[in-house]
Amino acid sequence: MANVIFGNHSSVLVPRQDRDNIRKFYCDVLGGKITKADPERDFLRLGDNFYIAFLYGDVPDESEFQRSARSIWLEIKSDNVEETRRKIVDSGLVRKLDLPDPHLYFQAPGGQCLRLVGIDEDLSFYEGAGTGPDVTRIKETLKKQATKS
Repeated sequence: MANVIFGNHSSVLVPRQDRDNIRKFYCDVLGGKITKADPERDFLRLGDNFYIAFLYGDVPDESEFQRSARSIWLEIKSDNVEETRRKIVDSGLVRKLDLPDPHLYFQAPGGQCLRLVGIDEDLSFYEGAGTGPDVTRIKETLKKQATKS
C-alpha cells in the first residue's frame, strides 16, 4: 500500500469581506508572512514551512460556529503556548470555544477551527494511545455552543 501523509500546503475559500481580519490574525497575531498577494488571494507562510492560500470570493459567510459537522479542525503548535494563547484571545479576532479539553480551541476569522498545542507536547492520546478526552462531553458542549449561535 502507498504511504500517504498530510502536506504542508492548504487552501481555503473565504468571503472577500474577511480579508482584513484574516490578515490581522494570521500575520499580526500568529506571526505569519504574506508571500504573495493579488486581488483574489493571499499566499501566507506560517512558521518555517506551512503555507496556506486564502482564496477570496463572493461566497456565503459560513463563519458561524458549527454550521457543518463535517468541518475539519486544524492544529497549530507554539514553542510558547501561554504567550500565543494570550495573543490569540486578546486579539479580539477569534471566538474562543469552551471544550472539555485543556487546550485552547478557537474559531479564526474565515471560520476555521483550531487547537493550540505545544511544539514538544505529548499528544499521543489524540492518536488513540491512552485515555483521551470524553467524546460524549465534547459532543454535548459543541451542540450547546452551536445552539447559542
